[in-house]
Amino acid sequence: MVYLPGAAPPPRAAYAIGKKVGNAVVRNRVRRRLRSILTELDRNALTGLPAGTYLVSAREGIADVTFDELRGHVSAACTAASASERRT
Repeated sequence: MVYLPGAAPPPRAAYAIGKKVGNAVVRNRVRRRLRSILTELDRNALTGLPAGTYLVSAREGIADVTFDELRGHVSAACTAASASERRT
């Protein structure tokens, strides 16, 4: 996850899903899953993040990960981003 400061609250998300992930159908499915997870986490994990835009990138093999595993990875990334922002 990459942080770009400067946007008004609440935090926003952008998605970068390359062709190595799969064809357009697979990439769109991954994007919908990520959007669903971030919407679900919005009330919990994202509220601790500073305002700005976060770039969520997907790597090859993400289409084979279960929804619960993906949720865990995204939640951990949000927690790590929030912790790193508190340290600075």
